[in-house]
Amino acid sequence: MENLFKKYLKGDTIVWTVFFILCIFSIVELYSASSTLAFKAANHTAPIIQHFSFLFAGAVVAYLVHLVPYRYIRILAFFGLFISILLLIYVLLKGPDTNDASRWIRLFGIQFQPSELAKLSLIVVVADFISRIRANPADEKRNFWIIMLVTGTICGLILLENFSTAAILGLTIFFMMFIGRISWKKLVSILGVGVILLILGYGLVKTVPEEKMPNMFHRAYTWVARIDRSAEESDKDKYVINDENLQVQHGRIAVARGGFFGVFPGNSVQRDFLPHAFDDFIFSIIIEEMGLLGGIFVMFLYLVLLFRTGQIATVCKSTFPAMLVTGLGLLITLQATVNMFVGSGFGLVTGQPLPLISRGGTSILINCVYFGIILGVIREIKAENEKKTKQKDDIDKSQQESDTEEDYVLDIEEI
Repeated sequence: MENLFKKYLKGDTIVWTVFFILCIFSIVELYSASSTLAFKAANHTAPIIQHFSFLFAGAVVAYLVHLVPYRYIRILAFFGLFISILLLIYVLLKGPDTNDASRWIRLFGIQFQPSELAKLSLIVVVADFISRIRANPADEKRNFWIIMLVTGTICGLILLENFSTAAILGLTIFFMMFIGRISWKKLVSILGVGVILLILGYGLVKTVPEEKMPNMFHRAYTWVARIDRSAEESDKDKYVINDENLQVQHGRIAVARGGFFGVFPGNSVQRDFLPHAFDDFIFSIIIEEMGLLGGIFVMFLYLVLLFRTGQIATVCKSTFPAMLVTGLGLLITLQATVNMFVGSGFGLVTGQPLPLISRGGTSILINCVYFGIILGVIREIKAENEKKTKQKDDIDKSQQESDTEEDYVLDIEEI
């Protein structure tokens, strides 16, 4: 196994291991959680085969991406950001409604979520501008406002239809700037403006009727309604299941049934009652089938990834790759945290998939790109270190040969 990693899978053994274990978890749990989809499909094996195909394609993508030097990723991100803005505008204007939200478009017969490409592109672009600030502190003000402009544009376009994705992305960028040592005054200003905008937005939705607001803000009323229901929930309401709390309640039941060791894979009952057991609430099914022990293990995998990306960042020789792996590690971990909180019944329903485990097409492929980039950075670091070690060994060898020749000359002279 060690030879396999060294020969074919460059980069980091720990990150590759986390990647493959998450994929295995995904296949096992999707096979169980997608029973409702399988029942409805003409071919009962179609959902799991499709999911396996996406995971296999994603693994190939991760492998190919990890061979690409990150300087090319840096260049392509700006083009990706431009395309993302166009697609996000298009999906808001022309995208079909799915679950009362426009988040998807169809390209060549494939359903595609532009926000996934936007997240990836924005992380890379922000890492680039933070590296410019670190390289030339005199340009911090200009580059900071460029970061604010691109982040505000992308998060603003995503926000209109997907508050949780915009919030996770915004938090990731904020943490990247914090780690990148952007001045405290600017960071505090961002927090202050964000809090004020949230309060104003909430107050506006509470005072202005939905029919008098432009249709583009219709999702805001859904978010406020969820917040109000959660705040007003009493102990008595926790034992009532209705159309509004159906997913949350059955998710809680799944967690309660799991206990410590779970009912074992394939024995879930709540998968037949949860409408989104295979994506938004797959963590509930994991706990039901594998128990608290399985849930903790999945959490541990994401924490290992976060810790490892932090270690990789500390050995980077320049700021850009360090901020790149930090941002991607934070984005994956924050999204996983939100999904696990929701699936455990501790958070509002957000629609965030569990990275690499939940069913999906675009999200799986993009998450595999994240892993590929992280692995590519550590591959380049190792390659540079090996090159330096080889050069040092060549110099030492040359020096030894030179010393040997000197000794030989001395011996001849003595004779």
